[in-house]
Amino acid sequence: MGLLDTVTWQANIFKNGTWAPARGGHYAVVEPATGGELGRMGLATPEDVAEAAASAAAAQREWAALPHTARAAVLRRAGDLWQRHADEISGWNVREVGAVPGMAGFALHVAAEECYEAASLPGRAIGELLPSEQPRLSLARRVPAGVVAVISPFNVPIILGVRSVAPALALGNAVLLKPDPRTAVTGGTLLARVFEEAGLPPGVLQMLPGGPDVGEALITDPHVRVISFTGSTAVGRRIGELAGKHLKRAHLELGGNSALLVLDDADVDEAVNLAAWGSFFHQGQICMTTGRHLVADRLYDDFVERLAAKAGALPVGDPAAGEVALGPVIDAGQRDKIHRLVTESVGQGARPASGGTYEGLFYRPTVLADVPLTAPAFAEEVFGPVAPVTRVSSADEAAELAAAGEYGLSLGIVTRDVMRGLAVAERIPTGIVHINDQTVNDEANAPFGGVRASGTGSRFGGAAANVEAFTETRWITLRGEPPRYPF
Repeated sequence: MGLLDTVTWQANIFKNGTWAPARGGHYAVVEPATGGELGRMGLATPEDVAEAAASAAAAQREWAALPHTARAAVLRRAGDLWQRHADEISGWNVREVGAVPGMAGFALHVAAEECYEAASLPGRAIGELLPSEQPRLSLARRVPAGVVAVISPFNVPIILGVRSVAPALALGNAVLLKPDPRTAVTGGTLLARVFEEAGLPPGVLQMLPGGPDVGEALITDPHVRVISFTGSTAVGRRIGELAGKHLKRAHLELGGNSALLVLDDADVDEAVNLAAWGSFFHQGQICMTTGRHLVADRLYDDFVERLAAKAGALPVGDPAAGEVALGPVIDAGQRDKIHRLVTESVGQGARPASGGTYEGLFYRPTVLADVPLTAPAFAEEVFGPVAPVTRVSSADEAAELAAAGEYGLSLGIVTRDVMRGLAVAERIPTGIVHINDQTVNDEANAPFGGVRASGTGSRFGGAAANVEAFTETRWITLRGEPPRYPF
């Protein structure tokens, strides 16, 4: 039996351990490639949030009190379930998200690894002994934050949900998950079902799809202590402001406009292979997507010609119907934004070397040459399959241009001299650097996050970042005899 065959999930939300009717009604889950309806999802309301947060706070205390081995076992079983139900989950990922099968498989691999990595957290040391000038035992202990709100986006819903949900649960927190309504089956229902089947106690994870009113209710609810948000910089700024007003920590993984620097000693064919993957994988709908190609002058013409040829040969179509390199973008609004940025950039002088057209939600992989620095395709995050290419005269100019934008998420540098590449990278503020690779990489045990307008730093991935993100520090002292004070 599949994960979705054993429960009545359609038009419901997952609240306090049950699949309950949604106060906000329901809506159609639409397949981007065909426009067909895949099912119905329930919509939560702020009232649902209030009830879920209260029950989550109660469930969290019992969950945190369990032996660390019990929490670890749930996370290990969850990792196994991602693998056991790979075909079912992958099918939903392909159809609901528009992911090609390779991307869907990668998401499942990362989801399982996130759970296995999180399973190691409950058994880690949770504090340290401190020296004290008093005759007492002094220690600092990491304790669960309490209730964590996770707000995840549409583009890679499995990874961008589970990488907060899994470590937050492992460290003894309860989680309220708000997936993007466009991909709430893959990013919400299936994730909730995995942990339900893994034996997570009722109320510890609740799934509440909804709009901005639900997001605001999550952030302002007094039971919620930490907000983990992945999404656009514009929305992240508003969430950070609201969280700050309510004195809550907000971990923000936001947009990017990541640069790939092709230095003058690079191999053009190798660079083009990296560039195509970095810009066109998953239709460019990844925060780490290569958004700016800064190519040394002596390689520039060959690079543009070969990248354009590669883009022109890539098959685009329904990933559920045949083998393609690119599937559909998520919806018409996203497609129209991509096309506007492309056409405005061409109007400012960029040369369309390949692509720039679409059919339905299928946008052709696009190469823009001679892109002015003021063109929106260079200066803004496109979030689509567009490779803007700009000529640079030196590594110094490339570093200067890469550092000039407001974002600071990922960086790729292609060069035969890796130490030179590392030296160039030191001049460009980003949270992630890949020498001789493109900008899109992810591993469960590696810290992930950006700087500047790309977010509040590495708050995901790796034990240290996860402990910092989802626990609080408590100072504790113990004395054998009470001290005597002067009055």
